[in-house]
Amino acid sequence: MEEKTKKEMAEAVIAAGQRMLESNLTVETWGNISVRTEEGIICITPSGMSYQEITPGDLVFLDPEGKVCEGSRIPSIETQMHVKIYQNRPDVYAILHTHPVASTVFGVLRKPIPVITDEIAQAIGGEISVADYALPGTVLLAENTVKALGEKNACLLANHGAVCVGKDLNACFKATIVLETSAEIYQKALAVSGCEPVELKEDDVKAMYDFAQNHYGQRERR
Repeated sequence: MEEKTKKEMAEAVIAAGQRMLESNLTVETWGNISVRTEEGIICITPSGMSYQEITPGDLVFLDPEGKVCEGSRIPSIETQMHVKIYQNRPDVYAILHTHPVASTVFGVLRKPIPVITDEIAQAIGGEISVADYALPGTVLLAENTVKALGEKNACLLANHGAVCVGKDLNACFKATIVLETSAEIYQKALAVSGCEPVELKEDDVKAMYDFAQNHYGQRERR
């Protein structure tokens, strides 16, 4: 891999870590971030290091099977989770694992968040499922996360946090913010006595997700 590409990947991950911390999406050194190339090389955060102090030399590079191919640091404890997601989702090129408060409320309740807003439909693509509990850093947690994600862009981890995926880190942050905002909305809606939040219809969800992924925004006119 070209040095320029490695440097760009490392700098993007470092910036994402600082953004995650500043946005109150995690605390201390928890959470982890990765990006990958078309060839499958993964750049991932090191284990237990401050996002405010990480330098490009601290990032770890892995091959598509998760074996360290460059870097002297120990990679994130959730390396297996990142690798498994990439292996099962060829459309994913970035992963953001966070510990946001409102989203984690539903993770500890082990209660999925239904599609109650257009934003969930557009950015995440369906109900936000909860991955079955497994100890951090285990293959079982990685497998449970892959199952809970399915083809969607976000899931909750039981008693743990959230995982959002996308074509790049900006897409991951978009899904993360939508997830956290929607969790706050859902929590408040459930608190209204005698009312139940209304879920969007599946056909409408599919239509909005397709539009958001393939037609929304500025594109070249044909």
